[in-house]
Amino acid sequence: MSVLIPGDTCWRLARARRAAFIVDTEAYFTAVFETLRKARRSITLLGWSFDPRSRLFPDGEETPDDPDEVGRILIELSRARPELEIRLLIWKSALPISASQEFFPHRARKWFADTAVQFLLDDQVPMGACHHQKVLLIDDAVAFCGSGDICVDRWDTPAHLDTDRRRIMPDHECHAPRHEVMMLVDGEAAHALAELASERWRRATGEAIPLQPPSEHDPWPAHLPAHLKDVDIGIARTEPAWHGYEAVEEIRRLTHASIMAARETIYLENQYFASPLIAEALATRLGEADGPEVVLVSTGQSPSWFDQLTMDRARSNMLWRLRAADIFGRLRAFHPTTSGGTNIIVHSKVAVFDDTIARVGSANLNNRSGGFDTECELAVEATTDEARLAVAAFRDRAIGHFMGQTGDAVAKARIELGGLIPAIDHLNRAGRLAPILPMKLTPFGEFIAACHLGDPVNVSDSWRIGRRRERLYEEARALGEGGMFQSRDWKDPLNRPQGRRA
Repeated sequence: MSVLIPGDTCWRLARARRAAFIVDTEAYFTAVFETLRKARRSITLLGWSFDPRSRLFPDGEETPDDPDEVGRILIELSRARPELEIRLLIWKSALPISASQEFFPHRARKWFADTAVQFLLDDQVPMGACHHQKVLLIDDAVAFCGSGDICVDRWDTPAHLDTDRRRIMPDHECHAPRHEVMMLVDGEAAHALAELASERWRRATGEAIPLQPPSEHDPWPAHLPAHLKDVDIGIARTEPAWHGYEAVEEIRRLTHASIMAARETIYLENQYFASPLIAEALATRLGEADGPEVVLVSTGQSPSWFDQLTMDRARSNMLWRLRAADIFGRLRAFHPTTSGGTNIIVHSKVAVFDDTIARVGSANLNNRSGGFDTECELAVEATTDEARLAVAAFRDRAIGHFMGQTGDAVAKARIELGGLIPAIDHLNRAGRLAPILPMKLTPFGEFIAACHLGDPVNVSDSWRIGRRRERLYEEARALGEGGMFQSRDWKDPLNRPQGRRA
């Protein structure tokens, strides 16, 4: 039985003639450059953030008027092709977040003043929520969707070198190694994402974007091979209940359904791991004698102090829960490092279940991505041997590159040793995948983690911390779980394992 159910675990199913997985931003920015140059009718970008100074082909030198700055490229395109409609719709970020980004994207408005590029900041979300979708559309014919924003601190290669001058930023400093994943689709799937973008533009401006009719023109990047052909793409969303619009929680339901349907392997690659509902579903599967392996890859320590205070502490509780449930030894939680031991920022949002379901999008494994922010992701459910090989190859490549190994090496070890975890244990000789261990929390840290500060479930508890755990309790019960939620008291002993502070 399929886990992709339109109206439940996804918005709709739409056919793509081609679909490709894009690992890390060097490949993404290269594909962006080629598709932008091929645009004939429209370019539409939805983003959490955007910096027009982002260089698509950084060379290690930062000079004035770099010709590969994306803002400059868009302006030149608008002048060369007056008929080209260029629309950028970016979240109007809160002041503390904007300050951390040199007040971009707010300052980006000056770049596009007196040009044909339409740049708008979108604040049509509840207070405290954010627009977190990352979608780029070219002529409504091809669409990128995933974790990557076009910003100055995103570019990196799959090598994730200790030092790479190409990670240079406008202030001449180099940003940390970073991992992103995008997915590219065409056909009906791209047109469906164009409908999503049109509706978001309408909510922000009152006027929908006219959808482009099919055309013989093909903006697919010529250098990028399709990993999947003639496949149905599930489009799943999160939208908060606000201003008369009903809540959309397809991603949350799809995550739960995918976990429960997995037979052999659950591979999760995500910026955060802070959702008790997801942790409980995984704990249920780890407690089964014949359940699947669970492999989690995330950042060792969040780069921002706020996320360290909130998300990292909540993750610690989730890991305690999973370690307690892992009676058969099928759990691994890793954070990747460079060959020299520098932490790699994992910003990707990837989930692969067996060799059947592959998901790439913007949603984190936390509460707010399931019901408070706006999110969008693409999901493939393989039904043919060819598609299953492509899904498995994507997962093997994803985990392999963190260890400096090829996807083929992971596949070979996985087959020979009987599972993904034995393959990782065998190939991770350099230790570039380091274990993520639960933190020893102070009473204040326990309170922050248990109450999920900064991580609302939905609008109803966004400013009611006491209500948040109640909502999580209710959601867990509705899903048939509840190990963390046997008590409504945040000091539930199941939330504080024996020996935790030893």
